[in-house]
Amino acid sequence: MRPRKLILCVEANEQVLSVRKFLLETRGYRVVGCASAAEAIEYLQGALPGSIDLLMSDLQLPQMDGNELVRRAKQLLPGLPALILSNTVTGYDRAAAADAFLPKGACTPAEILDRIRILVARKRGPKKQMPTAEMMPHEMAVAG
Repeated sequence: MRPRKLILCVEANEQVLSVRKFLLETRGYRVVGCASAAEAIEYLQGALPGSIDLLMSDLQLPQMDGNELVRRAKQLLPGLPALILSNTVTGYDRAAAADAFLPKGACTPAEILDRIRILVARKRGPKKQMPTAEMMPHEMAVAG
């Protein structure tokens, strides 16, 4: 059995974080939830390079926004892909440090999961696991 991908999910709203964790965990991801950018930075500082497959953060966080979190995370772990979500339309302009941006509420859970799958596959590069990382969820169920 191949190891499950680890997503560091940062969201100040406890209910939203809980829903996101549930969505990701039911799709086979391991999720570490953080309620603040400071908590995420602390986790990232103790992480081994390559141990986290994706940083997924809300743009609007207390004390430090998601964009600054992504900048600092990439200083600590340069190859770490990052996805920023925001409920503000103008948030895209401020999410320049991330590899991808999705508007909250305007995209479906399937779109979020698809973007995550692409970012995680891109992080790994062209290795033997690449074809399995590119499989659609129904193909993984058949293969697994």
